[in-house]
Amino acid sequence: MLERLGEVLRKATDKIANAIFLDKDLVDSIIRDLQRALIEADVDVHLVKELSEKIKKSALDERMKEVEKKEHIIKLLHEELLNILGEHKELKPNQKQNVIMLLGLYGSGKTTTTAKLGNYFSKRGFKVAVISLDTHRPAAQEQLKQLAEKNKLNYFIDVSEKNPIKILKKYEKQLKGYNMVIIDTAGRHTLDVELIKEIKEISKEAKPTESILIIPADIGQAAKQQASQFKDSVNISGVIITRMDSTAKAGGALTSCAETHAPIYFIGTGEKINDIEEFNPKSFLSRLLGMGDLQALIEKIKLVTDEKSQNKIQKNIEEGRLTLDDVIEQVKSMSSMGGFDKIKSMIPGFSGIKTKIPENFMENQEAKVARWEHIIKSMTLEEKTNPELLEKQTSRMSRIAKGAGVPTSDVRALLKQYKLLNDMIKSSSSADLSQGLSQKQIQKLAKKFGKKMRL
Repeated sequence: MLERLGEVLRKATDKIANAIFLDKDLVDSIIRDLQRALIEADVDVHLVKELSEKIKKSALDERMKEVEKKEHIIKLLHEELLNILGEHKELKPNQKQNVIMLLGLYGSGKTTTTAKLGNYFSKRGFKVAVISLDTHRPAAQEQLKQLAEKNKLNYFIDVSEKNPIKILKKYEKQLKGYNMVIIDTAGRHTLDVELIKEIKEISKEAKPTESILIIPADIGQAAKQQASQFKDSVNISGVIITRMDSTAKAGGALTSCAETHAPIYFIGTGEKINDIEEFNPKSFLSRLLGMGDLQALIEKIKLVTDEKSQNKIQKNIEEGRLTLDDVIEQVKSMSSMGGFDKIKSMIPGFSGIKTKIPENFMENQEAKVARWEHIIKSMTLEEKTNPELLEKQTSRMSRIAKGAGVPTSDVRALLKQYKLLNDMIKSSSSADLSQGLSQKQIQKLAKKFGKKMRL
């Protein structure tokens, strides 16, 4: 996600902080790099020019002392980037009754986002129902049904009815039993008169507490026009930007929405059900600058594990030791969260790890995890709790492999993963992650685990 921009911002900050004197040549060099990276990220040229001029003016102000000047420029850079990303406005549902209506054009990702939001709020204690009013796009209702069933969400769909208002009225009484109702509406190629009329009719009947526009990041600066049109025509309350993981135009979509003063509530960062996160400009910028975002990581963990599992694993982590059952849960969770490469930017200091994590690390592990689960079922309670016994007594390993119907190499692979996670916990137990890792700690972890992170 905007990796090139993040790298340039980190280098620019380091150059400013480490410079003995901020002369004109150095300032020009930093500004050129910033301009190039921002434009590559599709940020509006006028915004880039304004930012550049402010930095240049401060950098060449001879009235300021050199140390004060450097601190001021870094602070200015941070503040100006926050300004172009817009204000943070949190979507705050009440506990009684919430109706969220999702709007957007064809191909924006409304149906997938409906399921993602449903999963997001159900993990936060809401009684969620999703309903499809998209009677225009073929297979839209079937897509939502499959997503809802796969993720255990309550859904209301009527494939035989082509009038969205009649569908709403049909399920009106049942929907009152839920305190979070998420409505998937139909789209068009453009915001035409027909679509505006349909949205207004649905809104009048559903009485949504939030009307949220779904915009794909790959339309870049065109997001500004789309957000403005929807805001003027149907009074949207906020925006969700999808496909943040797959485009260089994400910077354009983010800053364009900010210009329209339409708050960005969430961003979609992938195709999986848990690939959605609250958009907080400060946290987003913190990750770009390599400072991590522990709050986003905590929220992501909440999406993939229930509270009981979280407490159990947390207790074992605090004691500095995981069981083999914990290993299985951790691997499943990391796979659901997108793998280590996807979450390391959220951990303070870890974006500095240059060691390349293999592309398939923690990905597509279903078959391997299934074999590991068979292996664990063939173990005694003592062996599950103290896997070191297997290395001391190879006869145990042979017995387990035979019982699980797998080669002993699979048992060894499970033990290797167990040791890796335990070593990571012990290595990081002395580090205060809220303050980030030192360069020495980062290099040590990278060297130690970079070669091992292959399942």
